[in-house]
Amino acid sequence: MAIREEELEVYQLAFEMAMQTFQLTKRFPVEERYSFTNQRRRSSRSVWANLAAAWRKRRYRAAFMAKLSASKAEAAATQTWINFAVRCDDLKSEQGQDRSQNYDRLLGKLVKIMHNPSPWLI
Repeated sequence: MAIREEELEVYQLAFEMAMQTFQLTKRFPVEERYSFTNQRRRSSRSVWANLAAAWRKRRYRAAFMAKLSASKAEAAATQTWINFAVRCDDLKSEQGQDRSQNYDRLLGKLVKIMHNPSPWLI
């Protein structure tokens, strides 16, 4: 039986981070709801969505790597938004550090897969 993307640790971490972002941004100021909050939610969800797409495209190395690269870029963008939220006092420093460390873990897993994609390909 083939492994489903939902079973992958990196996928689970990306989903959990997207859900945390969603919950956390509910408390952001109303004036940020349609700009900063929306952008942050979209980038965090994109990490997870691109991982799902990568998994479905793993028959084709180039497509798999492109989706992983997109996921990595969105994770880095999300980290940038976390730093911005801390600087704007929308997020406590400890919360920001915790979230950023989780994205560091996620990025590390993505880099590891990208450096040796063969075991993941069909």
